Amino acid sequence: MNYPGININKQLARYIIGDMFSGAIAFWAFNIIRYFLLDGIHKDYSTLWHFLGSTKLIIEQSVVPIYLIGIYWLSGYYNRPFNKSRLEEFNTTFFSEVINTIIIYLVLLINDQTGKRIINYEVIWVLFGTFFILTYFCRILITNYALNHFKNRQWKIKVLILGNSKVSRKVARQLRNDKRSISYHIVGFVELPGEDKVKDNERVIPFSKLKDILETKIINQVILAPQTRNDRKVMDILSQLFPLKIPVKISPDTFSYITSAIRLSDIYGEPFIDLTRPGISEASKNIKRSFDVVFSCFTLLCLSPLYGILSILVATTSRGKVFYSQERIGRYQKPFRIYKFRTMYENAEENGPQLSHENDHRITKVGGWMRKYRLDELPQFWNVLKGDMSVVGPRPEREFFIRQIVERAPYYTLVCQVRPGITSWGMVKYGYASTVNQMVERTQFDLIYLANMSLSVDCKILLYTLKTVFGGEGL
Repeated sequence: MNYPGININKQLARYIIGDMFSGAIAFWAFNIIRYFLLDGIHKDYSTLWHFLGSTKLIIEQSVVPIYLIGIYWLSGYYNRPFNKSRLEEFNTTFFSEVINTIIIYLVLLINDQTGKRIINYEVIWVLFGTFFILTYFCRILITNYALNHFKNRQWKIKVLILGNSKVSRKVARQLRNDKRSISYHIVGFVELPGEDKVKDNERVIPFSKLKDILETKIINQVILAPQTRNDRKVMDILSQLFPLKIPVKISPDTFSYITSAIRLSDIYGEPFIDLTRPGISEASKNIKRSFDVVFSCFTLLCLSPLYGILSILVATTSRGKVFYSQERIGRYQKPFRIYKFRTMYENAEENGPQLSHENDHRITKVGGWMRKYRLDELPQFWNVLKGDMSVVGPRPEREFFIRQIVERAPYYTLVCQVRPGITSWGMVKYGYASTVNQMVERTQFDLIYLANMSLSVDCKILLYTLKTVFGGEGL
């Protein structure tokens, strides 16, 4: 998100440079204290400056700040350079430094054991204290710098409100009267069909111009404020906004599907729900993506002989290409090409898109066997590595079927918040769907997943998936 008067990359750079600087100073200060705490060091280094100038310590002093940035990225601290709550900032910094203390102690300091337990505890507390105090102090300075610019109205969040009724004007007054942290600039109001229009001096934009104004990138946030509660209308609008990758918020009393998404950081401002942000912590997002990359690399490398065997089986048992690609709709409704081992005869959909079903004559004998054990899905780890998909997430569908699903279940649009997955709660609990109605039923499991996204839930789904694969329950 870009804010008027500043650049998000500059604020991010401030945090990264600040963390590297504070980390370097903290490690340097710790080593000075460490020298006087541990008598054993004096045997190898006669003076403090001899110790600080040693090759080992110089290397550590160079590597540690870079390592710290990796941990801070995993913590999710850099995901949102703005709109941080003080509690969130404290907690993220505290737990990051706990992890840093444990790892640095085990990797770099374990050989400094003195035989005195109290001294070892002192080293650990000094290590944690220097890193936490200096890092948190530096972060608070940078955060306060941004907050002061917002409070002084030097920086403003440009908001577009969807709705042109008394309800939308009430939301606008709430935003304008909120002087506690963030300054808002209401760019205008978008007319929604069927509303009792308000005539005043505010800028009103036709709904037909909504996409055009959002594509100009001058809007930082969209707030839905319809006159009447209509979930289908909200979902229709949301479907158009997802591809633009802009935060879309709504008051919880006007929307029924995801009221559980309210976060603690919202209590000091207006309690709006971000419809484009799934209910998972920033740290979990980054850890999940890191797992996706590592696990995909491991799978592609270790299972390469199996890939070769399956390729030979597909190529020698039926005519056509070994791999089959098809356009699917992914995160933010972005199309991508999904890859599978071909399990059907060539030209299986010459009469148009069709869902597979039991005893489908289009499926080859080898293809049926691969589907039973989900082996046809293995090439999708390449999609995960590219960032199109995740290991765990709602299954991606074709646009042809998505249009039919949305007609029956408009809330399907919400699955576009996250990357689609190779396996999902819907696939584990429901399996393959052979009709659109069954696809709608399976979508309900995807919504449950979105409302409960976490690393532990992903682990459970992976375990269930392994049971399905090894038990041959893929069909």
